[in-house]
Amino acid sequence: MAPLYKLIALALTAITVGTTASCESTTSGGVVGAERKQLLLVSSTELDQMAVKAYSQLQAESRKKGTLNTEPGLTSRVRAIASRITPQTRAFRADAPGWKWEVNTISSDELNAFCMPGGKIMFYTGLIKRLNLSDDEIAVVMGHEIAHALREHSREQVSQAIAAQTAIGIGAALLGLGDGAAGLANAGYEALIATTFSRNDESEADRIGLELSARAGYDPRAGVTLWQKMLKAGQSGSRPPEFLSTHPAETSRIQQIEALLPTVIPLYQAAKR
Repeated sequence: MAPLYKLIALALTAITVGTTASCESTTSGGVVGAERKQLLLVSSTELDQMAVKAYSQLQAESRKKGTLNTEPGLTSRVRAIASRITPQTRAFRADAPGWKWEVNTISSDELNAFCMPGGKIMFYTGLIKRLNLSDDEIAVVMGHEIAHALREHSREQVSQAIAAQTAIGIGAALLGLGDGAAGLANAGYEALIATTFSRNDESEADRIGLELSARAGYDPRAGVTLWQKMLKAGQSGSRPPEFLSTHPAETSRIQQIEALLPTVIPLYQAAKR
């Protein structure tokens, strides 16, 4: 039987050769230089429609539980921050300010926040209250989550999974291996490739999100205090936020933010004038 690493290498080669024509960039790079080619095999329309359904279902379930937007002051606060950030998305893609943005909150101790494809934002109150986040810190989190939607990371991850499954199937057939070997190759891909891509996505979202918050007039230095709070929460044994499960270590992202401050602070200063 051929070694697993050879099958993985063959699969990745097939992905590269077979999907080059499907590579494009969903956004410009902004001042933080986040532009790159992406593998996109599914349409954004499909994922946007799925996001609308999923978001509506989440709202309905939360409404039934009595947890949707039950803190009007906090909800208004989050929406006000979003209203300043979403117009700044034009710096990365011209169509984004016209998305059907929605911003809601769920009353929960859970440390979580996300932005679905197409601009469906949800903040969990625990993230803000347990970490005592300032508006600037909320803006950094929101910018990060919006960045995932702008860069269509979900669409990219789905496309990578499709390409990997297809290539692994081809590779197994070419090597005369059965479904079991293909399954092992798939496990190898998930372990060795998918996590790396996810961490790259998170670092990219940090960069774009920091620029978005700065352009909206929120102090990007809040990115440092935000992750210091995250680091402290982790050291105290608190369960880390769901949206940090595959992120780079807090210390690494603090270093990245500090390195980007000279680039984005002028945007913040211009917005405040």
